[in-house]
Amino acid sequence: MKSAAAAVAELEALAATGHVSRLASAFAAAGEELALVGGSVRDAFLGAPLNDLDFATSAGPDRILEIVAPVAEAHWDVGRAFGTIGAVVDGHTVEITTYRTDAYDGETRKPVVEFGDTLDGDLVRRDFTVNAMALRLPERVLVDPSGGIEDLMAGRLSTPGAPEVSFGDDPLRMMRAARFTSQLGFTVTDSVASAMQALGERISIVSAERVRDELSRLLKTANPRPGLELLVSTGLASLVLPELPALRLQVDEHHHHKDVYQHSLTVLEQAIELERERHPQAEPDLTLRLAALLHDIGKPATKRVEPGGVVTFHHHDVVGAKLASKRLRELRFDKETIGNVARLIELHLRFFGYTEGAWTDSAVRRYVRDAGPLLERLHILTRADVTTRNRRKADRLSFAYDDLEKRIAALSEEEELAAIRPDLNGEQIMAILGIPPGRDVGDAYRFLLELRLSEGPLGDAEAEQRLRDWWSAR
Repeated sequence: MKSAAAAVAELEALAATGHVSRLASAFAAAGEELALVGGSVRDAFLGAPLNDLDFATSAGPDRILEIVAPVAEAHWDVGRAFGTIGAVVDGHTVEITTYRTDAYDGETRKPVVEFGDTLDGDLVRRDFTVNAMALRLPERVLVDPSGGIEDLMAGRLSTPGAPEVSFGDDPLRMMRAARFTSQLGFTVTDSVASAMQALGERISIVSAERVRDELSRLLKTANPRPGLELLVSTGLASLVLPELPALRLQVDEHHHHKDVYQHSLTVLEQAIELERERHPQAEPDLTLRLAALLHDIGKPATKRVEPGGVVTFHHHDVVGAKLASKRLRELRFDKETIGNVARLIELHLRFFGYTEGAWTDSAVRRYVRDAGPLLERLHILTRADVTTRNRRKADRLSFAYDDLEKRIAALSEEEELAAIRPDLNGEQIMAILGIPPGRDVGDAYRFLLELRLSEGPLGDAEAEQRLRDWWSAR
């Protein structure tokens, strides 16, 4: 966190840069107000990079276009209905929006756009005080009508007005509160938490797509756990992701010192840490993070108390995969993400059989084949799933997985495991057996694939003889 003086100095330096200065001069010459608003001002205080710049102005959309056109290399008006004009100025992309005073009809998430006439009026309609600050241009005067600076310095998340009014108008702001809790490392005020509890049901008027997007942004933050815990503690998770709070009542048979809910959050944290270690330059992997969070959601439905009081969750991997698919479909995730998350959940227990006895090369090949392009994610998820406090057990599992990865690497060098195919293709099978396309060709292909997985490469001649023998035996 920077001091107020340092943050203002950085904002002033930004205001003096070429593209910002050109915009400010153009609007001033046209007799219109212009201010840098929102996240850019907030991030200057947080010491975060100032990349995407948003501006607010007294000018209407048509007037914005008139002012921007002479100084921009390109401009567009896809957000014109909401008063937003985009432009590229000196190679920098900016968005400029007319002052707004949104109204809501109380039935849907979408606001009725009403243009405003003052900067203060525009700022107080925003979601949180830390996003309700502005720098007037070209004067370079900081505007903070709701105490955003004080909240920033205190690491506090509050709304410009009463949170009940803010969340009642736009229920998605409750999801945003959880995201900012993780993204900024802030704590919501008691009044914000109480309003989230009281108004949680209103999230039902928000489209599934918008809930999905906000949940995805939360999961892609550096530390999603605080935001997820806020969703659960306020009851909002019970409405948008009910499988998560349902885990609090389940005790994991492998981790008696913690419930499955805490275990799942820890697995998510460990998966993120491994993700960063293995791929430090990569974008956050939403598919992996969803799988880590949801990998045990099949446990509530499969919990059984066996004789002697032993708790089991047989087949929770398969059940969990189905539940995850259902939930992600309801949240309107794309088919690829749904399929990949479900497959990872279905496979996440497969490795634990490796520690019970050395796998044959055939078993290693099947592990790779079944994981397919998800193998690296499965590596991370499986390692992250070890949360035991028993150091000896944790080391044993870690060493075992190290061994498995070494064997996969060695076999991959020899056999290109990721692209395993039978020794003979479909056309060769049909030519050798003299059969047309159909089920028999598929059965023969699968027979040869099993041979390939069990015994490694056979060569065309041996594969042909084994195929003929199999066909004769049929």
